[in-house]
Amino acid sequence: MSILSPNKVKLNAVVNDKYEAIRMAGELLVQAGHVEPNYIDSMIEREDSLSTYMGGGLAIPHGTGQSKGSVKTTGLSIVQFPEGVDFGEGDIAHLVIGIAAIGDDHLDILTNVAMICSDDESMERILKASTPEEMIEIFEKGMEEE
Repeated sequence: MSILSPNKVKLNAVVNDKYEAIRMAGELLVQAGHVEPNYIDSMIEREDSLSTYMGGGLAIPHGTGQSKGSVKTTGLSIVQFPEGVDFGEGDIAHLVIGIAAIGDDHLDILTNVAMICSDDESMERILKASTPEEMIEIFEKGMEEE
């Protein structure tokens, strides 16, 4: 199973708040079989203790350390919000990337995702992506360059 696939990419999403955005990203991971449904609760718990907003329009929600048992396989979900989602204190996320990882995989994934999204050109392409395949191509290319 690939960590990224079209069924885990949602484009042009609209939500009322960051919790809906996190649940949406988490639900894609559940539907793809990467995590148990209770993993979503731990993503919310993590957000309540420490914002997962990374800057530059990017948020990377993931579960708490205690949620490791809920992760079956490593995977990513990507949700694009053209209108943006308020993550508090004026931090607006246009891209929410849910992460579920076995062992220490999440550190490598976080680093890769942060590198890709810190590149203005890549971020612009991500925000304009019009198909899940186009979105995946941007991320796979970025991860290969590491």
